[in-house]
This record gives sequence, C-alpha cells and structure tokens, in this order.
Amino acid sequence: MSFHNMWAELLPIGRSSASGGYRRFAWTAADADCRAWFRDQATSRGLTYEVDRNGNQWAWLGDPTAGDAVVTGSHLDSVPDGGAFDGPLGVVSSFAALDELRSRGARPVKPVAVVNFGDEEGARFGLACVGSRLTAGQLTVEQAHRLTDGDGTTLPQAMEAAGYDPETIGPDPERLARIGAFVELHVEQGRALDLTGDAVGVASSIWPHGRWRFDFRGEANHAGTTRLADRRDPMLSYAETVLAARREAEHADAVATFGKISVEPNGVNAIPSLVRGWLDSRAADQERLDTVVHGIEKAARAHAEAHGIGLDVVRESFTPVVEFDHALRDELARILGRDKAPDLAVPVLGTGAGHDAGILSGTVPTAMLFVRNPTGVSHSPAESAAEDDCVAGVLALADVLEGLACR
Repeated sequence: MSFHNMWAELLPIGRSSASGGYRRFAWTAADADCRAWFRDQATSRGLTYEVDRNGNQWAWLGDPTAGDAVVTGSHLDSVPDGGAFDGPLGVVSSFAALDELRSRGARPVKPVAVVNFGDEEGARFGLACVGSRLTAGQLTVEQAHRLTDGDGTTLPQAMEAAGYDPETIGPDPERLARIGAFVELHVEQGRALDLTGDAVGVASSIWPHGRWRFDFRGEANHAGTTRLADRRDPMLSYAETVLAARREAEHADAVATFGKISVEPNGVNAIPSLVRGWLDSRAADQERLDTVVHGIEKAARAHAEAHGIGLDVVRESFTPVVEFDHALRDELARILGRDKAPDLAVPVLGTGAGHDAGILSGTVPTAMLFVRNPTGVSHSPAESAAEDDCVAGVLALADVLEGLACR
C-alpha cells in the first residue's frame, strides 16, 4: 500500500467533527483503532508483529532477536485536538520506507523494525512518552501505577480495560539491547526548514524541558456579595503568574506556557478556592531553563503572598537536554549525500519538542529526521506538510534504512 493510501486510511481515526483535530488518547477506542491499523500494516506485509510488555507495538523484518537492529517509527496518539502529522507521519513513513526498500530490491543484512510507542503525548495521564519511558526504565512501575486521568482512572485500569495486562509493565533492557540504531522521522514543529528551503533535515538535540504544577489555594466565596477587599481569590495570583511566565521566557529567549488549568469549585458566581495551572517550559540549555522556572516561581510566590494565597509548586516531569548520537547523525548526512561540505551541509536543527527518540538516546544510538512544516504550526488541526515533502521524507528514510541495514 502506498503512502497516500495508508495516510488516507489512518486519517479519519479519532478525528473530531467539531474541531477537525484529533483525540487519540492512550488506551481509548480511538487508540485501539490506531493499534489495529498498525497491526494490519504489519501483517499485510508479512512482518513479525508483537506487542511488548509496555504496550508498544513492533513490526519486524528479519529475526527480532538477532541484535544490531535498525528501528524506525514514532507514535499514533495525539494531544487534545492535535494535528494529523505529529507522530503518525513517522509511522506511516516507516512502513512506506520499507515498501520503497522492497521496490528497490534492497536486502537488509540486519533486522529492521517499525515501532509505535504508546502514550507519547501524555494527553490522558499527564506524562509524556510513557511507553518509551517504561521501556527505558525512566518511569518506575510504582510511578506508572500512580498515574491517573481526569476521571480518576489509573493507568493500570485503563490498560486492563483495553485488554492489556498492566502487571507486565516495566523496564525492558533485553529489547533495547537488540537495537543498534533508532531513527525517528517527525514533522518539524517549527519553521526552520521552511526558512532554509529544505524538505528534510536532521536533528541535533532536544532542548531540556519539563512540566510544573502550580496550586494556588484561596477561599471560596460568593462572587456577588464578597467585597473585593475581603477576597482571597487565587485566580488573581494565577493570572499574574501567567504574565510573569511570558516576561521570564522573553528575557531568556526561551518558552514558557500555562496551557492547562483546573478551577474549584468552577462556578460562574463563585470565587475559586483552588486554581491549578500547569506550566510547560523549555530552553536551549539547562541554565536558561532553570532561570526561567525560578523566575516564574519567585513571581508566583510574591503574588500569592500579596493576595493571601497559599501556593504549592510540584515538578511533574523533566527531561534534560538530549544530544543525539553524533556519529549516527553524521552517518545520516553521509547517506543522504550532503556531507561534502566541511560544515555538514545537511540542515541540522535543534528542537524544543520532546520525542521517544530523546528518551531512548541514553540507551541506544538515536537520530531524527524532520520533514518541513510550511507554517510551523503543531499540536493544532492547522498542522501541515506538503505531499511532495512527505514523499521526500519517505525517500530519505528509505535511504537511511538502506544505508544502515543493507550494507
């Protein structure tokens, strides 16, 4: 099946008719449909299909246990009302790249696999890259069992309801030891390639990033009868903290976003007792990230004190800077035929977005290919990539797989 047919088949799954975006959340019906699509792609090609102990899906060309495998793939889940390309482009392109290898008559001398890592976006349980974190031992079984969604359903309960055994989750070093290289293709989440005029680029690093929860605790009261001077309204401190986050990020040339909020009692005519906001912050290096988050927390505490508000700040997740394997990166440039210039002429891009490749980088050599995104928009229904660029990405990935696995 061609890239276009696969893309068309996957496109309707989990799509909201109201927003046009995707709601493919972990261990839901939409996720099950995506998993069924992946299984069908594997079996229709005669690949060996398996699901690992953490619910990640694998499709193998060659002996899965032989070692030194070349693995590609990405994820199929989405953020709330996300775009079509973030994750799925990598998975569809991986199967299409295998088809391209076969059409060339290429014969891999190493095992080649396509993987769909589960719950990469963290939309349901609040933690990104759950499947790859569990596999790499960066998320303990105890921590995973404590993850809950907005309805109070735990991760084990969700997995069990979807037909998977949650008792098997945990580190999978034997599986990772089989992998000689992991290359993830992803739509670019930014406009660097559009500005350079290139269809495909190579990743250099992932910025350090994390998520922090700010709990502003005040006093619930009547919105119509309580004097302004008598209020302990946590919404004021939260709002001032949002503005402080923008200022701190601008000063450090970083990014900081309060994109999720929960309010209690959440009534139009009620002063809140609790405003809970989640901060996502990222920067090019650790020092700048620490400066931004420290500045935001300092401002939040000052505003909370001024309004008589209690404040708790909890770091819910953190990923340090990821430098992708330089030797593998340079090999990708050589394979793509652009290593003639001494300064590595293939576009090399840093990114502020986290990926499964970043999680695995501490265990196996990893690299990433980016496909041009003409608007730079991501995590939105407006996310896009031109058809010609998608095809260019497939051909580049096929070249990489051929260069790494067939020689």
